[in-house]
Amino acid sequence: MASLNFIGGEKGGVGKSVVSRLLAQYFIDRGRPFTGFDTDRSHTSFTRFYADYASPVIVDRYEGLDQVAASFEEVPAVGQQGSVIVDLAAQTAAPLARWIKDSDLLPLLGEMGVTVNFWHISDAGKDSIDLLDRLINTYGPGPNYIVVKNLGRGSDFTALEESAALRKALALGARVVTLAPLHESSMRKIDRQNASFWAAINNRAPDEDALGMLERQRVKTWLKNSYETLDSLPL
Repeated sequence: MASLNFIGGEKGGVGKSVVSRLLAQYFIDRGRPFTGFDTDRSHTSFTRFYADYASPVIVDRYEGLDQVAASFEEVPAVGQQGSVIVDLAAQTAAPLARWIKDSDLLPLLGEMGVTVNFWHISDAGKDSIDLLDRLINTYGPGPNYIVVKNLGRGSDFTALEESAALRKALALGARVVTLAPLHESSMRKIDRQNASFWAAINNRAPDEDALGMLERQRVKTWLKNSYETLDSLPL
């Protein structure tokens, strides 16, 4: 089954692009076809790291977002239907919701057998809780909700865990997962290389941004542990 994955959280700096990159590498390593879309006009980090798989799209134009849905009409590989990853920039919830509502997208994709996943990447702040509540109120029952507690953006998620917003999400079948942080120095090196996670752990070039032996091992371990979490999700 194919899936449409909106990687959101609405606010900047919560780790949406990191999750998009992780999911892209997961699909690659699992041999699952996918198409990526990057809605961030200023940083385009998803496109930068996975240029062979992702392309930019303008989220406040229906013509741009229509490309996302059109991906499911393309002829799939034999026995496989490709999934889609959409890395949502901050403050894109309103135009996205208008497009989904006006296009009656969710019932259409349901008829096509496409699973729709709204990923809510959360830091430990109150804003993320309020934005989760807004997401649930916007779409209600139907799509899947995946709430990601990003430990790279906070360590105490008690407020989220005790919130009415999360209880509402859980009542709709939401999955709550935890994303461990990747060592900061290693992530900075990967970012400076503009490299996919695969390229970073296979780069043995003698330059200052190449990962050392133990750094490569830590990235491999981080990917392995993250993949075990992703294996449990409706992807």
